[in-house]
Amino acid sequence: MSTKLTDLVQKPQFLSGGHRLCAGCGASIVVRQILMGAPDDVKLVIANPTGCLEVSTTIYPYTSWNTSYIHCAFENAASTLSGAEAAYQSLKEQGKIKEDFRFIAFGGDGGTYDIGLQALSGALERGHRLIYVCYNNEAYMNTGIQRSGATIMGSWTTTSPYGRYSSGKKENRKDLTAIAAAHNIPYVAQGSISHWRDLVRKAQKAFATDGPAFINVLSPCHRGWRYPMEKTIEVARMAVQSCIWPLYEVENGKWSLTASVKKQPVEEYLKSQGRFAHLFKGENKKILDIIQENVDAEWDKLQKRCEQK
Repeated sequence: MSTKLTDLVQKPQFLSGGHRLCAGCGASIVVRQILMGAPDDVKLVIANPTGCLEVSTTIYPYTSWNTSYIHCAFENAASTLSGAEAAYQSLKEQGKIKEDFRFIAFGGDGGTYDIGLQALSGALERGHRLIYVCYNNEAYMNTGIQRSGATIMGSWTTTSPYGRYSSGKKENRKDLTAIAAAHNIPYVAQGSISHWRDLVRKAQKAFATDGPAFINVLSPCHRGWRYPMEKTIEVARMAVQSCIWPLYEVENGKWSLTASVKKQPVEEYLKSQGRFAHLFKGENKKILDIIQENVDAEWDKLQKRCEQK
């Protein structure tokens, strides 16, 4: 399939404008770029757990979705979609459905890294033909900017505040993309809205996969990250260039980097966001060194994985 912009803009818009997501929100950009990778000859079924994307696109009696859509609970998007996909496979085998369908879940990091991890793991292990996309804004943004398993060490959130006795979140984030890859599914990828052609190509591969696919996409949130709303794409690009969010894919167990970077110090990325402003004051500055060390170690580990034949 083509990734030419002139071709992609002609494709149907499955998420219409006029929704109530914040201006500058990364989530709607994630959805549009992923669905640009959908084949033209299939019908789509979208599952969406409670979160920013759901509450802002389906306020009763309105919807922004131009396709089949299931709103499910915070924790069970993957299992809900598994059931829909299993029913479809049965009906198609019986000859009761002729059309080809693809099943896609869009969940935030709260409903994916944490609350929905068990359901996601089960869906991947069972081998359902579905795509799970995590729009990762690194906190529970819909309910008040609380820390999640995706939140970076040192981040300010409402449940990991900074002050006399705290320098923000104390723990490293979990590596959910590697966790998904450990299920030995056909396709896993990490993407960013700043690299749209790379993300659309990964979506095309996911749609073509005969089995589960998982894509983890960085989705900056200017409300929670504290940067000007017009800087969303720039901030996402800085995350890639600093290697705090590297772009890669795992196809049938083979790890590959998908973007060339001239590795930049992570400090410049952190400076761009108010959630890290306290790290540049007093004793908190030592956290900057720890974050850089963590990023360097993870980047080295990823490079070694991608060099393996």
